[in-house]
Amino acid sequence: MKFADPKNDLAFKKIFSNSKHKNILISFLNATLDFKDDFAIVDVELANPYQVPKIPELKETILDIKATNKNGDTFIVEMQRKDLGEFTKRSLYYTSKAYVEQLPKGQDYTKLKKVYFIGILNFNIFDNTNYISRHLIINQETNTQDIKDFEFTFIELSKFNKELNELDTILDKWIYFLKNAQDLTMIPKEYETIEEFQEAFNIATQTTWDKKELEVYDYIALKEFDEINALKTAEQKGIQKGIEQRNIEIAKNLLDVLDNETIALKTGLSIEEIEKLRD
Repeated sequence: MKFADPKNDLAFKKIFSNSKHKNILISFLNATLDFKDDFAIVDVELANPYQVPKIPELKETILDIKATNKNGDTFIVEMQRKDLGEFTKRSLYYTSKAYVEQLPKGQDYTKLKKVYFIGILNFNIFDNTNYISRHLIINQETNTQDIKDFEFTFIELSKFNKELNELDTILDKWIYFLKNAQDLTMIPKEYETIEEFQEAFNIATQTTWDKKELEVYDYIALKEFDEINALKTAEQKGIQKGIEQRNIEIAKNLLDVLDNETIALKTGLSIEEIEKLRD
């Protein structure tokens, strides 16, 4: 049995924004936000349910899931695999945009509902050691949450290191699923009695996917691989250029005290390069 990587854009949306399996997203939201009893989400309305994207449009696809519960609160769930910088600003932008879009021009501000942003990151952005962090707008003097309409939760997958036998909570199980499903060959016994996970694993089973879904999944994976390699190459070139520039500066400082051969030995520059510096 081969499971798709839930961190892949297509797989993530196929699993969590499937209108026929809304219980998967509800379970994930309740676990992530620690919603229980009267606060628990019992239904969601998906603003952008899963559809197989056309490959030429992928460059314009923003991976997010927008859901609204019975109270009218909005939930934005976004998976981000690559650190493109300023993700916190990105989360503020999407949250504020979703908040403003609730209110048609001229309407009463009291109609605005709360917006929750959940960012699942395949990299680290905070100094905290825990894999999940919750960010609220707090009154500095009283330490109370007087402004309650924005809440941000970030999950940093690389900080999650629990093994299967250490999964204590439903949230632990969801994070383990997100991080490790593609490496599993069967549904672990720790998940066997939980309906939402059974459905999530079944959706992630690639043998049930159609040809178009598999093509888009592979395209996204290859595209991401190429982008990562391009970033690594650019970083390596930048490092190498920095080393060369440093050696040139060292050579310039040695021109008055050492001969060309010795400077070449000390800096790794060629004799020709040093002669040009002298000129």
